[in-house]
Amino acid sequence: MAKENIIYGFRPILEAIRQGKDIEKLLIQENINNESIRNIKQEIKSCGQNIKIQYVPVEKLNSLVRTENHQGIIAVTSLVEYSDIIEVVESALEREEKVFIIALDHITDVRNLGAIARTAECAGATCLIVPEQGSAAINQDAIKTSAGALLRLPICRVKNMKTTLNYLRQNDIKIFAASEKASQLYTNEDFRESFTLVMGAEDKGISKDVIKLADSLIKIPIKGNIESLNVSVAAGIIIYEAIRQRG
Repeated sequence: MAKENIIYGFRPILEAIRQGKDIEKLLIQENINNESIRNIKQEIKSCGQNIKIQYVPVEKLNSLVRTENHQGIIAVTSLVEYSDIIEVVESALEREEKVFIIALDHITDVRNLGAIARTAECAGATCLIVPEQGSAAINQDAIKTSAGALLRLPICRVKNMKTTLNYLRQNDIKIFAASEKASQLYTNEDFRESFTLVMGAEDKGISKDVIKLADSLIKIPIKGNIESLNVSVAAGIIIYEAIRQRG
């Protein structure tokens, strides 16, 4: 964990929360629940932020900052600056662009996330959508795997994937969900208009609630005995079919 990716001490963390800084999680020393900690928790609640809290041994905190002056709390901040999905989409539509979005439904492997981001950036995608909860961390491993694409491509972290997909559909952005259970081949779909491609978790695939919102389920043909492709490979295949169609 890079030192520039952490904030420690009550006052700096409280101010970071008030300023709306993207905080991935709070690490709090075990068995500490003093007034300062309670104030920070109350501030998180007041600001409506959804910050993960972990209780860890003091040795963990000491090792992260190489000092004991952390006051029992460390905030792990985001390495990327997140974009607002509505602002990104409205800006693209104002420019009369054909929107091209990749949405990751609870992909938990940082290398898969990074690889998909790299392909999306190379293909000129509008943005990448990830959920606030249950997604791989956008950490240094993910950024390295993405070859820096996660620092260039707009990343939209959303509280509710269903709400976000409904918003996209209301703006005439078609939803394609990739699934090995689909009957429609990806090459038979039209990617020339605005669309969002949803890729699902490595083990469970796309959640049922998200599948219900899809305009079309698409698949890549599998000829061998292994049932599915790696999710980042599958994303790359479909993304570049879209690029081919768009000329």
